[in-house]
Amino acid sequence: MSMYRPRDTPRARLEQDVVDELRDLTATSQRIADAFAHRHGLHPTDLQALLHVMRREIADDPLTAGELAGLLDVTTGAATGVVDRLERKGHLRRDRSETDRRKVHLRYGEPGQELATAFFGPLGRRSDAVMGDFDDAELDVVRRFLAGMRTAFEEHHREL
Repeated sequence: MSMYRPRDTPRARLEQDVVDELRDLTATSQRIADAFAHRHGLHPTDLQALLHVMRREIADDPLTAGELAGLLDVTTGAATGVVDRLERKGHLRRDRSETDRRKVHLRYGEPGQELATAFFGPLGRRSDAVMGDFDDAELDVVRRFLAGMRTAFEEHHREL
């Protein structure tokens, strides 16, 4: 929604409320991520790397350092530096692929998992409680909305 769109209709006010909630959620999410990074001596790029590794590991499709470089939009050398830092702190580990020994997959390290669980566990429980108030159809609408907004944000980011 354009910030110059007139707010004189119920639909325009509702859209503005949605945009405001999304902006506030994003800002709060960033503050939480910053607090985790600060508490554990992580650079913001390190935290982004951990999120990418975690997401792909959950999907049973582990990342390589080269793939991580692309996701972080950094050189492979910079990605290796990120992985080295995270490995030293116990957040990540490198595992050789069983099917192609030349490939090294990035995995979440046990110490890192424990820190993340302790820090984000209460948020997960709060999120579960909120989602429990929605039926499957409502959650599907929310999922479609968020996926559409993520795509819009990604497209905008690529254009920058």
